[in-house]
Amino acid sequence: MKNRGRIIAFFLIVIVFAATIGTTVTGITKNINLGLDLQGGFEVLYQVDPVEEGAEVDRELLEATVQTLNERVNRLGISEASINIEGEDRIRVQLAGVDNQTEAREILSTSARLSFRDVNDKEYLDGSDIKEGSAQQDFDPKTNAPIVTLQLKDASKFAEVTSEIKQMQNPDTTYQDNLLVIWMDYQKGDSFAEEYKKEEEEQKYISAPQVTQTLNTTNVQISGNFTVESAQRLADIINSGSLPVNLNEKYSTSVGAQFGEQALNKTVFAGIIGVGIIFLFMIVYYRFPGLIAAINLSIYIYLVLVVFELLNGVLTLPGIAALILGVGMAVDANVITNERIKEELREGKSISAAFKAGNKNSLSTILDANITTILAAVILFAFGTSSVKGFATMLIISILVSFITAVYGSRILMGLWIKTKFLRNRPGWFGVKQRDIKDIKDKTEHEPKLFNRELKPVNHRRKFFIASSIMVILGAISLVLFQLNPGIDFTSGSRVQVLANDSLTTDQVQDSLAELNLEPESVVLAGNNKEIAVARYDTVLDKDQIAEIKSFFMDKYGNAPNVSVVSPIVGEELVKNALYAVGIAIIGMIIYVAFRFEFYFAITAIIALVHDAFFVIAIFSLFHIEFDVNIVAALLTIVGYSINDTIVTFDRIRENLIKRKRVKSVKELALIVNRSLVQTFTRSINTSLTTIIAVLAFLFLGAESISGFAIALTVGLIAGTYSSLFLASQLWLVWRGKMIKKKPVVFAKKKKTEGPQV
Repeated sequence: MKNRGRIIAFFLIVIVFAATIGTTVTGITKNINLGLDLQGGFEVLYQVDPVEEGAEVDRELLEATVQTLNERVNRLGISEASINIEGEDRIRVQLAGVDNQTEAREILSTSARLSFRDVNDKEYLDGSDIKEGSAQQDFDPKTNAPIVTLQLKDASKFAEVTSEIKQMQNPDTTYQDNLLVIWMDYQKGDSFAEEYKKEEEEQKYISAPQVTQTLNTTNVQISGNFTVESAQRLADIINSGSLPVNLNEKYSTSVGAQFGEQALNKTVFAGIIGVGIIFLFMIVYYRFPGLIAAINLSIYIYLVLVVFELLNGVLTLPGIAALILGVGMAVDANVITNERIKEELREGKSISAAFKAGNKNSLSTILDANITTILAAVILFAFGTSSVKGFATMLIISILVSFITAVYGSRILMGLWIKTKFLRNRPGWFGVKQRDIKDIKDKTEHEPKLFNRELKPVNHRRKFFIASSIMVILGAISLVLFQLNPGIDFTSGSRVQVLANDSLTTDQVQDSLAELNLEPESVVLAGNNKEIAVARYDTVLDKDQIAEIKSFFMDKYGNAPNVSVVSPIVGEELVKNALYAVGIAIIGMIIYVAFRFEFYFAITAIIALVHDAFFVIAIFSLFHIEFDVNIVAALLTIVGYSINDTIVTFDRIRENLIKRKRVKSVKELALIVNRSLVQTFTRSINTSLTTIIAVLAFLFLGAESISGFAIALTVGLIAGTYSSLFLASQLWLVWRGKMIKKKPVVFAKKKKTEGPQV
């Protein structure tokens, strides 16, 4: 009866979770805020400069600017706006799901300092003379042309101004006498005389009506070359109030709605395929524990989405990648535990005893592996840009939730079955064959085998060192000869990504841009059918050029292009922050590994992860793949994964050393390292394989914009698996072996968390 109750409890838990997920997951996913790359929109980083020379930009001024920008955004009807102060003089604006990005950009960046001047640029009235919220779009009663009407606070003041203006004789005979010039955002150095000579659409002032009589009224109308939309936009800008500062763009990126929709659909599809293959692999390889793992992984994905939605996070393409990579972390915890259970079963223990010992022995390894990866994620969050921060946020949540579900969730669900008759004498349900189980009374220590063969990787360490040295040398030669192909994130400039319904050619895109007098430095085709073209510029496109490009390609292909612009200052900062992030991650990991293990373990682990990161950089150099800020996020993820893998191996070496207590020779130490490598080999391969499956799904089925990220992760995971199995531990063996020759090393266990003691 007790066993039956356990089984009923198991199915009740599974049914409750399945019902909860099935009935609520759709609503949760709909409520999650999507980033620019998944629904279109734009992001701008503004440098805030004071209007008056010598004035300072303080916190109060920045907050007032943010308040005005929020007011303008509200008038656009945008609900998913993010406007944040960064540093001492910058404001970052993110607007997702904007239909008319050109209009939104103009409304944001216009300072809206309205002024009424004469032809000599003398100011008579400014925005403070206008009633708040009085501007409206209207039509001229005589011509029916769109105009903007507004109300002044003081009719007598306007009468004085118009009385003075009507008597003026203009010095330049090319334009009429007595003009009242209406400016928006007049700046020192602007001149009506100079602007008048330009084409009408290029003139900076709004209009210049002739004043023939004194106007004792508060009603003013502004006429000009307006459409209904532009007149309404001007009215909205005036009503939102003037900005107390000038905003200068330092970085911007915009994503067309079609790009966002395509990216979302492709990435979600890739994620489903990747996770499905992982589930299938776990069930086939680990049998019943694999089924339990698949159930827990489903619960893990659901809980991550719930937490992310509760935190009001913004889901980006890298964020979805982090979610799937978190599946890899959750799989890793299950693989470590299941491999330990299989080891205990082979030693002749009962299923119940093997389950208990396997969970106990795997916990510290899982904890160490998760902490090192979360350290990389925290550093990513601290130093990353918006999309990288989204990736880091999701990765942190994924690691925390995966630890809970993989360790405790699997333990609870499996624990309900362990003592039942169903599993009592069925080691095959755990992937262990009866012939591999030895008699528990047999205390003979046998070397572990892999596929029924004894492997001795430590005997080939010189070959591994030579192979790694050759790869590093070739990578260095590639970097010298070919260098990196840095994206505009690091070099400054502009990037235009065009999406067509059919295949494109480079000549087509170059000819189209030539029509706009914007010849690019290079054009590269992408996409499965070459329907995407990426044009690069070394110069920074201004907002008018961006608007022209968007309008042109929207008319031509029906899809708004993506445009990214990075100023030299921001490019330099991204390089500096990337180097800081990598440096701090390495230092933090050295400290943690040295504390948990020993200093020698830490140094060899860092050598291995630098080797992995360098190999990724070398591949990007050799194949001239664009290296952007998302690749830095991939590198830091690789750093976390590499040390995660290495720590699992080191943890087993430490465990075997503590059992031996005293090591007197290099040969004896080599046997321990070899035993540890063979014991962790299956775990390392399976964990890397399942994670690579997910990453390859992104690479071949996901959005084009995440392909570089996926390539970096794939190469890094392969290099990380190689280095953790064949490089880091072998380096440690050589280093510690030299010390043993001088003096035997004694290992003792004082506390559960302590490592080997000299």
